Amino acid sequence: MASVVVNQSISSGIRTRFAPSPTGFLHIGGARTALFAWAFARHFGGQFVLRIEDTDVERSTPEATQAILDGMTWLNLQADEGPFFQTKRMDRYREVIAIMLDKGLAYRCWASPEELDEMRESQREQGLKPRYDGRWRPEQSPGKSPPPNVSPVIRFRNPDDGSVVWKDMVKGTISIANSELDDLIIARSDGTPTYNFCVVVDDLDMGISHVIRGDDHVNNTPRQINILRALGGQEPVYGHLPMIHGPDGQKLSKRHGAVSVTEFDRQGFIPEAVVNYLARLGWSHGDDELFSREDFIAWFDGSSLSHSPSQLDYDKLRWVNQHYIKQASEAYLLAELQRRLAWRSLHAKWFGDDAAMVMIALVRDRLNTLEDLADWACSLLLAPNLEDPVIAQGIGQALKPEAVPAVEAFLGKLKTEAVTGDQSLAWTADHIAQEIKRVIGLHAIKMPQLAIPLRWWCFGRGQTPAVDAMLSILPPSVMAERIEAGLNHYRGAGS
Repeated sequence: MASVVVNQSISSGIRTRFAPSPTGFLHIGGARTALFAWAFARHFGGQFVLRIEDTDVERSTPEATQAILDGMTWLNLQADEGPFFQTKRMDRYREVIAIMLDKGLAYRCWASPEELDEMRESQREQGLKPRYDGRWRPEQSPGKSPPPNVSPVIRFRNPDDGSVVWKDMVKGTISIANSELDDLIIARSDGTPTYNFCVVVDDLDMGISHVIRGDDHVNNTPRQINILRALGGQEPVYGHLPMIHGPDGQKLSKRHGAVSVTEFDRQGFIPEAVVNYLARLGWSHGDDELFSREDFIAWFDGSSLSHSPSQLDYDKLRWVNQHYIKQASEAYLLAELQRRLAWRSLHAKWFGDDAAMVMIALVRDRLNTLEDLADWACSLLLAPNLEDPVIAQGIGQALKPEAVPAVEAFLGKLKTEAVTGDQSLAWTADHIAQEIKRVIGLHAIKMPQLAIPLRWWCFGRGQTPAVDAMLSILPPSVMAERIEAGLNHYRGAGS
């Protein structure tokens, strides 16, 4: 078969690519593919290319393109080249198709959809695999006149004999007989090129040395290799990653929770934690579970890739995220808290950076996600709903009649000293601790009998870090207002 080398301007070096279609968000499986391709290039000092495969004009949207770019930015997977858009390379594809037609590597086919349906039905009746029978190959249609008013498609002339064999980075040697393949359409009747053809031209023109992608593309690979060889190019090394399944072992979908990268951000996961977790989905380095991005790059050489599907485990992801939250700087956590409170349209003049930093120091070891951090801030900013069944039950179990005088005494001192009295007197954690100790001693009750009702009334939670430290974040007037509302509600419920 004749061949023609397309524009391979880049002759050497490791070059990987991530080539999503902008028909939806960047899902977690695509993010892992991008991560592995990016890390492989970084490990070998190569180049990582971002290509947007947007030839499906009807389904591709600017919003989906932006979601992909935003997801890549959030994960900090910076491309060395791109993004390149296939829709901007149409002239190049048409140029290659014209050369292929001229060299006999492709031909025009005027078979109508109805004619092809009849052909396939006949093949099925004969127990044959439905496939195009080459009826418009030049050697099979000499002198045959094209039907009027029909625009032809362009088909690649696939080899008749032999097999396509490649050594996959993940799956090992794969062999597909050419008799299993038919003459692929490389341009539709309206002239637009098809996916498998565009991918080949792009990979050749961009000098891609390694293609790491999901194993849903395995069936495309032999077709692409045949086109690559016909064009006189050297096919890249392929690695097909098994799919990521949900916790139930089924194909990952929205019913399993977050599947888009932007949703993981929304749910409070740190990018570095997601990168660390994704790196372990389908790859391993001994027993290492927690490692830096730099370690991953140093270790990821394309080996130790799993042959089996991975399973997304949200509990494990939260555990990894918790580790990264504990390691995060206070400045980062403060910025994330402010961003997430803005999403909820929550703010209070008294809850400034100083108060937020006190809270962060108290609760950071209790956090699984950054949304947990925002939830703690909400406990400070919003007075509890005393009608909430959970809060009502918690108070009902915690507040005993013998403790009510102690609460009243604590509130009285608070209102006298810090609310109606000297406004400059700050009720610090030490001051609150001393007052709690004095009151429980005076009324002969135990610490939890006072502390737990105060937690429920002030924060809507039965468990918090040290109650004196938590209460010290609230302005005395806010603290007094919530305790008084709680006492009044208790009295009203008992009357």
